[in-house]
Amino acid sequence: MPDEQPPRNRKERRAAARESGKPMLAPTSQPKIKMAQPDRSKPEGKTLLDLYEDKKSLLDQGQPFDSKYEDGQIRGESGNILEAGLGDDEPIGPLGQAVFWAICLGMLHFTLDVLVYNQYAQEIVWPAIFKRTGTVLPVLLLLVYVVRSETASRFPNVQQVLFLAVAVGAGCYTIHAANRHEYFAVMKQAPPLGTLWVWSVIEMKLAFAAASVVIDVGFLWWKGYTMF
Repeated sequence: MPDEQPPRNRKERRAAARESGKPMLAPTSQPKIKMAQPDRSKPEGKTLLDLYEDKKSLLDQGQPFDSKYEDGQIRGESGNILEAGLGDDEPIGPLGQAVFWAICLGMLHFTLDVLVYNQYAQEIVWPAIFKRTGTVLPVLLLLVYVVRSETASRFPNVQQVLFLAVAVGAGCYTIHAANRHEYFAVMKQAPPLGTLWVWSVIEMKLAFAAASVVIDVGFLWWKGYTMF
């Protein structure tokens, strides 16, 4: 006797259930779920909404997220106060900044080297210029890395004074050399000194940078030198 075919649809399944004496439950029957009241007790700690309000309040006051720093100063991971634009809180870090600035200053050195050759109507010796630029790049990389480190950023005022001294020294000596030294000496000294001069002014705050320019212009006037 062949096997009976299984029910093909809901009507056949219900008919088979009635014949077997175990009728199917109607789809509207309520499931047997134990009823209970929800837990209405308040949370023991702060909710996400409370944390959001706390952070928003700190931001509105111009303070960082960490509420233990109530002075609103920019700080590194160790909690040390950092000068704006300095330290390892920058996205690329001190090493990344050192690489970026070393490349930019190296390009400036290369440009100044070419301009000095043109100034004295000399034939440009490209291999020598590339060699000098390649030699100065590691020095610039080390200098920028030291200045941008978190340790150095702990003493922003000392940094500004040092940059002021470098800017004044490099600027005044470049002016003196361009007016007194022979062209060969100027071609050797002007690119590195000019690079240090520009970099120092960039690193200084506006007041220190303006003071360095005033001192250099005063030295130019005092000595009776010319810029060209």
